[in-house]
Amino acid sequence: MTTADRIETLKTEALDAVHEAGSTSDLEDVRVRYLGRASGLVEIKKSIGSLSDEEKKVVGKSSNRATREIEAALLDKTARLAAEEREARLRAESVDVTLPGVPFPKGSLHPTQRIIDDVVDFFIGLGYSVAEGPEVETDYYNFTALGIPPGHPARSMQDTFFLDDGLVMRTHTSPVQVRTMLSKEPPVYVVCPGRTYRRDSDPTHTPMFNQIEGLAVDRGITLAHLKGTLAAMARRVFGNEVEIRLRPSYFQFTEPSVEMDVSCFLCGGGRDADPECKVCKGAGWLEMGGAGMVDPDVLGNVGYDPEEFTGFAFGFGPDRMAMVKYGIPDLRMFFEGDLRFLKQF
Repeated sequence: MTTADRIETLKTEALDAVHEAGSTSDLEDVRVRYLGRASGLVEIKKSIGSLSDEEKKVVGKSSNRATREIEAALLDKTARLAAEEREARLRAESVDVTLPGVPFPKGSLHPTQRIIDDVVDFFIGLGYSVAEGPEVETDYYNFTALGIPPGHPARSMQDTFFLDDGLVMRTHTSPVQVRTMLSKEPPVYVVCPGRTYRRDSDPTHTPMFNQIEGLAVDRGITLAHLKGTLAAMARRVFGNEVEIRLRPSYFQFTEPSVEMDVSCFLCGGGRDADPECKVCKGAGWLEMGGAGMVDPDVLGNVGYDPEEFTGFAFGFGPDRMAMVKYGIPDLRMFFEGDLRFLKQF
């Protein structure tokens, strides 16, 4: 058998093998067998150097033509088999879109956010609007406009984070009330939730904490309106059985000023207080926040006529309210991000 005849035989065998292949893996075997480094065609090409010049032309041309025909057949058959295999795989792996999807683990609202949402929803229901302001405040809005001039002891009591250029991290959300009054004429009914900052850290205090303050300015506003509003809010947050009491207090921007307590939710509070109650320590009451009638000087500072308008303001810590409602002993647990704690809510 001449070299040319051998090339033709190898080509015929390769094309037949390509035709009979039933998968892309079979075609890979055919390629290796007839075109790989140890194949007959490659051995023939390696031996061309030992042939005469005339034989070199014939063998070289025949072997190259055979290689091209085998490669073309392999390429065509591979494309067809790959398409068929892909179609079969798609049919076998089809997704039933009517089946329910893989459920994602559900999170929950932070306990403080629950309180904030509940209080804000309550006041929106009363016709209040929500007001917000910057957390980096000017000294004027944070102190001076609220009746706390330079040198006033309340500035040290607030444990303020002072910044450059007369700026501070706001120590309360009361500056939002001032900005609101400066931007609109009365009547004003706003609730102001937000973050505040003071240099303090222990089981009941953190350097960053939340506040919710409210302001109502209108004609004929009295302390009775304040008490009724606070009582209704307490029932919304702590339940219909809760009672409140107002104790005289002092704040720089309200006169008169009061502290609000709620009856202990664990022992019932009042005369029925349990001396061994772990929540109220036998007092029967739990302190919630401060409030009072807006000082006439504050109204005058924002251009309101204190002879015509009166108002009340209040401020509470939703973190503290969440501690009381859910029986949480340490305020710092709210800020640690422990999923074991947060999943309970």
